[in-house]
Parts: sequence; structure tokens; C-alpha cells
Amino acid sequence: MAKSIFYHAGCPVCVSAEQDIIALIGHDKVEVVNLGEARNRIEEAEKAGVKSVPALLTENGNVLHINFGASMADVKG
Repeated sequence: MAKSIFYHAGCPVCVSAEQDIIALIGHDKVEVVNLGEARNRIEEAEKAGVKSVPALLTENGNVLHINFGASMADVKG
């Protein structure tokens, strides 16, 4: 994996965390995936270990869950 991936669902908590992550890591080092818009990537996130969003999948494959916004069940709807 060339970049970390920040998964979120577009809620205010997620968008705020997205802005902070980009400020900390840099836009060129993180791919942002809004699972509300990119529903085809939900399975990918779950396979990586994402249990809730917002979450950051690091380049090493670790999942960092940040400020609980929504469970993956909520994201799936």
C-alpha cells in the first residue's frame, strides 16, 4: 500500500477528522474514501478491519478508529 487510507461516511464528525488527518499526514500521503459515496469500497474496508468510521488504515495495515461516528452496519444501511 503506497498511502494510508482514511475511510469515513461524510458525517460532520468524519469530515472534521478528515481535515485533521490531512493536516497531520499530508494530502499526498492519504487517500480519502467516503463510504457513503463509494459504497463499492465497503467490503474492502471491512476486510481491512474497519469496524466503524472514521478510521485510518495505515500503510502497515493497522486500523486506527477515530472519534466513533458510525458503525459499519450503519454505513451499509
